[in-house]
Amino acid sequence: KRHSGIRGENMQKKKIVFFDIDGTIWNQRNEIPPSTVRAIHALKENGNLAFLCSGRSRGYIRNPKLLEIGFDGIVSGCGTMIEYGEETVFYHRIDNKLVEDTIHTVRRFGFRPILEGREYLYMDNEEFGDDYFGKKLRADAAERLRTISGEWGKWEVSKLSCATDHADREGCFEAMKEHYDFMIHNPEVVEFVPKGYDKGTGMKKVCELLGTELSDTIAFGDSVNDLGMIRTAGIGVAMGNGSAVIKEVADYVTTSLTEDGIWNGCRRLGLI
Repeated sequence: KRHSGIRGENMQKKKIVFFDIDGTIWNQRNEIPPSTVRAIHALKENGNLAFLCSGRSRGYIRNPKLLEIGFDGIVSGCGTMIEYGEETVFYHRIDNKLVEDTIHTVRRFGFRPILEGREYLYMDNEEFGDDYFGKKLRADAAERLRTISGEWGKWEVSKLSCATDHADREGCFEAMKEHYDFMIHNPEVVEFVPKGYDKGTGMKKVCELLGTELSDTIAFGDSVNDLGMIRTAGIGVAMGNGSAVIKEVADYVTTSLTEDGIWNGCRRLGLI
């Protein structure tokens, strides 16, 4: 742990609090605990700022229940896009020639790609059929979903995810390592993020924009793609339902999402 004491040190200063979405704000059924909503409203009323900080691209952050909570800003696509208020203040788009090369390469190694952008996600239905990834994306993205083949060469992409079951993962990583960092969630899912970007770099850009020190940030997360965020924050909080690697690097482990983890963490840190 990086801090000998969580509470007390400079906690009277206003904070920027960053929240992962999946496994942190809501569960796999997109259910948000009422206590989480209350906690975010309360910390904002106390003068702190609340940001989403997600691996999802902005095209995949459209759920009204989520956005109606009232976040001050959104870091999306693992730091490739930043919004503050109503304004987009930063966006990194992958060149479409690289996107095309990436599609061909990952498919050669047996990966099934999902391209992720600020407006749309792109997936070819024949690659996913009725498996879990296909069904969830069609349900969640809805009108924001396009096909890769139908938009060939016209995509607008900031990162991608791949289903990697029955694939040559190491071969693909070796072929693409010049352009991407890989976040391996499990044997079936890998995120491809442009080199030099993660949730932590997004947090740094937010602090530069607002003239805030990183020491005055707090981050809540649960999975491997939250590592950059948890390590960068002044205080990194792991959810009780989080992975072992996140709990290992966090300064504090709160209770699980379904056991009022956000509320309890915010209380412990003096935000509410």
